Order: sequence, then C-alpha cells, then structure tokens
Amino acid sequence: MLEPLPHGAAQANADRLSDSAKPATTGSASLLLSPGLCCDHGDGDAVIDYDLDEDGSTLLSSIVNSPIASVISNPRLPDNPIIAVNQAFCDLTGYRDDEIVGRNCRFLAGPATEPWLTERIRQGTRDRKPTLVEILNYKRDGQPFRNAVLVAPVFLPDGELEYFIGSQVELDQDAVGPSSSRHHHAVQVVRTLSPRQREVLQQIAAGYRSKQISFSLNLSEKTVKMHRALILEKIGTHNIADAIRLAVEAGL
Repeated sequence: MLEPLPHGAAQANADRLSDSAKPATTGSASLLLSPGLCCDHGDGDAVIDYDLDEDGSTLLSSIVNSPIASVISNPRLPDNPIIAVNQAFCDLTGYRDDEIVGRNCRFLAGPATEPWLTERIRQGTRDRKPTLVEILNYKRDGQPFRNAVLVAPVFLPDGELEYFIGSQVELDQDAVGPSSSRHHHAVQVVRTLSPRQREVLQQIAAGYRSKQISFSLNLSEKTVKMHRALILEKIGTHNIADAIRLAVEAGL
C-alpha cells in the first residue's frame, strides 16, 4: 500500500503508459509491465534486462515467479508509480493489471486505513529502508482486508536508488503485530542460517547487490553468491523477492 494521487494524476499516468505497457512472460508466469518507464537505461526492456546480481537473476523474474502479491515501482518518476505487477497481486486485490500499472500502491487505501501506518511507509521510502507494516487496505470490490505490506529498495552498484519492490500478504483479522504467525515463522527460518548467512541476507534485504555485499562484508563476490544460494535453499525459495520479505518479517 503506498496514497491517493492528486486528482486525475493516476489516470494520467495510466493513460500515458497504456500504449507501451505489455505482458512479459517468464516460464509459465506473466505480468504486465511498462517498458517506457525505464528510459533512464536507454532501453525499452530495461525492467526485463535488469540484473539484480549480474548473474542472470532478474528483478522481473524475482516477482513474476513469486506466489506472493508483488509489484515493482520506479521512484525516479513522479509519485513512484508501479511499473510491473504479478498475477498474485491481481488475484489478491481484484484489480486488472492494466488498472494497476501507472498508479502508486496507495490506491488500496480507504476510509479506515490507518494514517500513521501510511506515514510509516512514506518514511521508509524517504529513508530508503525496508519497511513492513500491517495495515487496513481495500480490494476493488470495497472489501477491507488486513494487509502485511513490505516495501524494500533496490540500488544500483553506485548506490543510487533504482526501484522499490512491494509485496502484500492478506492476514487474518486477528493476526496483527509482531507476534503474528508470519513473524514467528520467519524468525524460526532465519535461525537455521549461519551468522554469516544472516549477514548476507540482511544486506540483500537492504537492497544491495552481490558486489556491494562482498565489499561491505570483506568477502569475495563468489563467496557471497555461494552464501546466497545456500540461503535460498534453506529458506525454501528460488527468488530474491521472497527472501527479502522473509528477512524483514524476521526483523533483520
């Protein structure tokens, strides 16, 4: 969940993107993305070609293959619009993909959405830090739901902010606060990692790539990638987006 745009702005963004937005396919999964929003790379397919760790693992595939409702947004554009969305997000919220791309995720807010939690998300994006809140959002049909929202940054090798990954999980109405079952599960999973693996996972969750992590932890890039592969195996996922969420849920 990320606030209503100024009047007409959401539609203007959506209209501006509609001609360039196209479905992308990875394996049997697909999502809608707008290649025109990545012009800073000088390549219409910048999101598809974006290499999270320069080893063939793309940011796009990190959400398209995730069972968790996920989006990618571009903070270098006005109001940080969504530029890619997976099917799980559409299934969760009831919105079509072409109703989502070009908007800020705050369109899920409604009358009872907690403003202090909205502000916590804003502060996290301003600080460029992973932020997890459990907030009341609304589906397309007006149904409220308790939403565990994660917003996490992704940086370029030079440290410049490039994208945000956002993911959402619908919670039971009584599953709020740090004692939630997801928090407990995440903590238990993280405890299976070695201290060094926890350090690497923490760096991944902060949005850093393998080269940046290797410099920060004084490790070779090859060693960082080895740790990353072991981390994904231990936590039972094949993509970085889910690993980031688990790390933040665990409080790393």
